[in-house]
Amino acid sequence: MVEVDLLKALPKTKRNIQMRSEGKDPEVIAAAKQYGQLYFDGPREYGYGGYHYDGRWIPVAKDIIDYFQLKPGDKVLDIGCAKGFLVKDLLKACPGLEVFGMDISEYALLHCDPEVIGRLHLGNAEKLLFPDDSFQCVLALNTLHNLPRDKVITALKEIQRVSGGKAFVQVDSYHTKEQKAIFESWVLTAEFYDYPEVWLRVFAEAGYTGDYYWTVIE
Repeated sequence: MVEVDLLKALPKTKRNIQMRSEGKDPEVIAAAKQYGQLYFDGPREYGYGGYHYDGRWIPVAKDIIDYFQLKPGDKVLDIGCAKGFLVKDLLKACPGLEVFGMDISEYALLHCDPEVIGRLHLGNAEKLLFPDDSFQCVLALNTLHNLPRDKVITALKEIQRVSGGKAFVQVDSYHTKEQKAIFESWVLTAEFYDYPEVWLRVFAEAGYTGDYYWTVIE
């Protein structure tokens, strides 16, 4: 297991923490957790505030390919792929790579990028319908923390099973009490989150041996 920042090339997202905190209520949170139109393409208080392709994942895709030494013919799975933007950019960055995505959002899959139609599938990380060691790389970026703790462990076990440990997950976390307070003011969908040392214990409990990093809101 290695702590590695594979998303460092992503541009920083501008967040109005105060506005999000003031706008949060049980109805907004419940709507966000449907992962439908409001979450992806509705007002910012419900989620992304518009989730559109802009090429920002291209350098991340190149870093992932380099890090895992992926080559044409290798199989990659992106869990929590949303509209498939990373899937698209992995295909661009390495023609011949076999990249697939999976998400629980029917809305996202029905509004996916045209270039990835047929590569994205409806499903969840708790039950990956693939044989053992199916993939040379499995990704779960800012996805697993949307599950409760017991299901996070189940999902990590499944990722380990289909990847043999050739995987990378990034999850919500924080290093200080101040960062924790900011995160809790912002978060809409996360069910389980904690300090890195707690996450590492969860990884160990699940038998996960892949790599990892943290999404910290500041």
